Amino acid sequence: MKRLRGSVWAAGLVLVVGGLLAGCSQEYEDQRGKGDAPVAGKAGDDTPAEVFNMPDGFGNLATKCVGHGFRAYVTTNATGPSNVQIVEDKSCGG
Repeated sequence: MKRLRGSVWAAGLVLVVGGLLAGCSQEYEDQRGKGDAPVAGKAGDDTPAEVFNMPDGFGNLATKCVGHGFRAYVTTNATGPSNVQIVEDKSCGG
């Protein structure tokens, strides 16, 4: 019975994740496929991120303050989704 519940749970998770990925719109991609979604009122933070280049075969790392008191770290990944971490950072005022 436990195995059946685990299988049902796993199948449900696959369906939810698949639905979320299928719902990602291609509408906002530019010609290279790296476009951003629109920002309400075009008033988003367009300041540059600090980028750390890694050797070929490894994802580059970009970081910048986001919101008030938080920092985002984002890696690039040519073969799959990027990794994102948002952490508290008191140097990110606002």
